[in-house]
Amino acid sequence: MTISRNIEQINKQKTQAAIKAGRNPDDVTLMAVTKLHNVEEINEAVKAGIADIGENKVQELLSKHDDVLSVNWHLIGHLQTNKVKSIIDKVVMIHSVDSLRLAKEINKRSKQKDLVMDVLVQINYAKESTKFGIEADEAQELIREISEKYENIRIKGIMCIPPYEDNPEDSRKYFKKAKEDFENLKKKNFNDRVSMEYLSMGMSNDFEVAIEEGSNIVRVGTSIFGNRDYR
Repeated sequence: MTISRNIEQINKQKTQAAIKAGRNPDDVTLMAVTKLHNVEEINEAVKAGIADIGENKVQELLSKHDDVLSVNWHLIGHLQTNKVKSIIDKVVMIHSVDSLRLAKEINKRSKQKDLVMDVLVQINYAKESTKFGIEADEAQELIREISEKYENIRIKGIMCIPPYEDNPEDSRKYFKKAKEDFENLKKKNFNDRVSMEYLSMGMSNDFEVAIEEGSNIVRVGTSIFGNRDYR
């Protein structure tokens, strides 16, 4: 299978999952996760219709940025405060905000570049020590603090990464909880720097279940590009 055919197949699955849930397939963004994949592969995906690219590491994003066709770049991996300045004007959204300290740096660097950065708050639903993200019951307070203190940040929603499960159905409980929290956060009386628009969840092995449960950004890498070479 070529990358373009893989994307065609994933879009079919995305459509079927959305229709099954009574949703409009066009409301779900397919983001290609390009970790350890090269510029040629990424450009093939862009030519096949991918408009949004997610990178996990700052250095890798920077090494590819100028050679990839026009796309929306997203930073989806853990972001260290000392790396914020390197990507602040390269990405349209940072998906992994999980502390006031990181938000403060994003705000500072955004202000220097005279821009407002869109972010998602990352929640660790399974409380895995190997994954970043705040606990669910801390999300509301973090969102409130960021929105009240930092005028160069817009909070656009939440992101989660459940534990990898061989059976995608085992992820459903995490997606259900994320959707429930997402809807509850929409009802909170935040200021106008918060708009709960995006629920980013679901990857290659479970994106259909995530769509059924309400995700509107799915982050797919292996199913588009094949297995990564970790050598």
